[in-house]
Amino acid sequence: MLIYPGFDPIALQLGPVAVRWYGLAYVAGMLGGLWYSKKIAVWHKAKNLTPDTLENFFIWAVIGIVAGGRLGYALFYGLDHLLRDPLWLLRVWEGGMSFHGGAAGVIAAILIFAHHYKVHPADLADRIVPVVPLGLFFGRIANFINGELWGRHVPNPDAVPWAMVFPAVDPLPRHPSQLYEAGLEGIILGLLLWFIVRKGHAFRRWVPSGVFLLGYAATRTLAEFFREPEITHNVLGLSITQGQTLSLPLALGGLLCLYLGYAHTPTRK
Repeated sequence: MLIYPGFDPIALQLGPVAVRWYGLAYVAGMLGGLWYSKKIAVWHKAKNLTPDTLENFFIWAVIGIVAGGRLGYALFYGLDHLLRDPLWLLRVWEGGMSFHGGAAGVIAAILIFAHHYKVHPADLADRIVPVVPLGLFFGRIANFINGELWGRHVPNPDAVPWAMVFPAVDPLPRHPSQLYEAGLEGIILGLLLWFIVRKGHAFRRWVPSGVFLLGYAATRTLAEFFREPEITHNVLGLSITQGQTLSLPLALGGLLCLYLGYAHTPTRK
């Protein structure tokens, strides 16, 4: 059994300004993602879509992630808080972001941007989704550093020698679910998408988007079995977490994208 090290969530203090690891994770994910997506645009060309186009999309993506992530968290996990204190929505420094809300924000940004720049939305999305696991990995590591989103109680820590006690929560051994998610959503899903990106015969319109949506839904659903749930729902006698519930539309969207990719579009060179 391990003890949570108690990391300092502040990476750097510049006078009154505190630079937090969570903020650095967002910056690293976005900048790394921009670089990677521009590479993909060179490897797999599409009409009206160049590395410069993706650079122009960068600010749209940032707005979609932050606005959608914050609004999604407020609606999905903090609605009571929002109704009591509507201005809480704007106090992003207090924490609280939802991946599913951020995904909705980015999808909206893709649709608007693609229409404005005369780009097929799937072509844009296919070059964006392979970079998302990079941000997810950094984000989950930042969750671990912050000591938040901890895992469920481990009844038999001898069977799970890496079970961890988070002293700020309680003395119970728990799954370090933040690290599980970093591995599942970040490393495994990222490698799967990298394989598709590098194998030209597998890079068909809609397919990278479909693999990401379905893959994220699957890895998040699995991780939720080890993560302490914030909200649960009883469905036909089964306890379903909010994260699993919100992942269902992503899975359905992923299946639709894969159908469109393999049934209606030719392989792109």
